[in-house]
Amino acid sequence: MNDSTISSLADLTKIRSAPVLNKEQKQKLLNQLDSYITDADWFTVGIMASSSSQAIDVLRELEKFFNWSAMKIDKETQADGPVFLKANQKTGSVHIRIEYGLGEGVLLGCQYNDERKDADTFGPFPLNLFKANDISNNK
Repeated sequence: MNDSTISSLADLTKIRSAPVLNKEQKQKLLNQLDSYITDADWFTVGIMASSSSQAIDVLRELEKFFNWSAMKIDKETQADGPVFLKANQKTGSVHIRIEYGLGEGVLLGCQYNDERKDADTFGPFPLNLFKANDISNNK
């Protein structure tokens, strides 16, 4: 899919790796995501990145962007290579493992305390989408 055709959250579900987006596309996706963020009780995060340090940096940017408390890294790989970071806002725990063959990007799961509601997972978003200084944000 050509990056210029990304105009909705649904478009992201068709790709394995985050697209390069312009500022207008980023803002449009954030606007669409806003109602899900507001409705969710807590979040899970998946970050596919080229290194553990990059994944942690992206997680810290997410925490700032959404004004979340910092989560604790419970398990981190010491090996070099591409990683998958899995964070759970409800438990505050973060696990990082080496994972080859993944794309790159952020997966955001909107979770609900009401078990009758299904979780909504969105992404992959670009690693820099939630960087507070890249897009004005009023969260």
